[in-house]
Amino acid sequence: MNTIIHEITRKITKETKKNLENVLYGTDKVSEYIENTQCMLNEIGVKLVKNLFDICEESILLSKERKKEWHIERRNMEKTYITIFGDVRYERTYYKNKKTGEYKYLSDDFLGIEVHERMDMMLQSQLVENAIDVSYSKSGKNTVPNQEFSDQTVMNTIRKLDEIENSIVEKTAPKKKAKNKSEVKILYVEADEDHVAMQDGTNKQVKLVYVHEGLKSEGRNRNALINPVYFTGLYNNKSEQLWLEVADYIYKYYDTEKIEKVYLSGDGAGWIKEGLNWIDKSIYVLDRFHLSKYIRQATAHMPYTTSVMWNYINQGEKEWTNDLFEVILDCTKIKTKREVVIEARRYIMNNWEGIRNQYNPDYIGCSAEGHVSHILSDRLSSRPMGWSRTGADQMARLRVHRKNGGKVYDLMKLKKQAEAKESRIKKLDKRVVKKKLNVSTNETLDNLEILNIGKRSIISEFLKSIRGA
Repeated sequence: MNTIIHEITRKITKETKKNLENVLYGTDKVSEYIENTQCMLNEIGVKLVKNLFDICEESILLSKERKKEWHIERRNMEKTYITIFGDVRYERTYYKNKKTGEYKYLSDDFLGIEVHERMDMMLQSQLVENAIDVSYSKSGKNTVPNQEFSDQTVMNTIRKLDEIENSIVEKTAPKKKAKNKSEVKILYVEADEDHVAMQDGTNKQVKLVYVHEGLKSEGRNRNALINPVYFTGLYNNKSEQLWLEVADYIYKYYDTEKIEKVYLSGDGAGWIKEGLNWIDKSIYVLDRFHLSKYIRQATAHMPYTTSVMWNYINQGEKEWTNDLFEVILDCTKIKTKREVVIEARRYIMNNWEGIRNQYNPDYIGCSAEGHVSHILSDRLSSRPMGWSRTGADQMARLRVHRKNGGKVYDLMKLKKQAEAKESRIKKLDKRVVKKKLNVSTNETLDNLEILNIGKRSIISEFLKSIRGA
């Protein structure tokens, strides 16, 4: 301990002075200064982590309780542990339990390092965070300077998370508190899906549903959703579980007795309309984006009918709209085009009630198409690639988790806590640790020159606080 503090103090002083001089008297600019400082901090980080490993290793080695239960099998077993600071190389002891015959690296076990684990959880989480936006390959290359990880390593790191529940964000980044339920008269639920190419040549629907309380202005011509919460997943082409999650969220975080109506907006798909069976007081509204698409398809070869159809729909004239479709069909001779018109008529007629609900004065529109593009398509379907079912589902849920304010590191921490063994080795001899830390640290700090000079500084005050000065 004494050596490491001396070493770090000297290094900070020396390197900081050098970096400052290179900027003030040399050719370096602020970018070089930041880079050099980062390198210095990484070196210090590696030394501090190794020091932790060494203290833990020695403390267990000297522990009286350890000696009663664990026999030394092998000493000085080397291991490299990869961290955000860099590679940490250290030695540990391999023990055998005298009663059970179990073998363990007790220091690794105490520190929460699994048997074959080579990478720190913070680094793992950063790999995954980067992979949410870019390919596994780019994430592996760009996460840590001078360190490259394979596509397989990145994928394996993601797979360790297993299925990511949409509700997990309540534990990692809660936006609301269940005990203080929100009171709103109108709630908005919007839904759409992304069609993702699979490795077997098929396509799967990744569904997206989000709940919000309306719109707020965020500057000129820009609005944002109020308190949005997102849900996603593949769900094996079944939507019951998805809608159950949405309904449960609404019940948990809103005073449902105060809600007068819930607008459910979508493109008319059956799985979206199924939400009406799960969400109380829900009213279906057809997404205007898809309405516009079908009108364009039906009237593209007869453009003078486009405005007429919009006029009939805006007035709520269902019969006139259907008559106009008949006129368009009479004038359409090409078979493939007739099929397009027939499909458009079927779509609009079957969703007429949902279309009319667009005109309710308290309805604010739907942005599901844009959200699907931004949240899902940008990573899952905007570039040619084939996903596994697990990969597509995990990536969608990771992107939604982040959109909800969650962090990958917290996911990993919860995962590790859930899998932690009940009987974790905690047999450090506290007397040994305390003696080693107090004696060596105080002796070291008492002899540090920086504490004995009259001039106050941030470093001196910090170190004095450690010493107890």
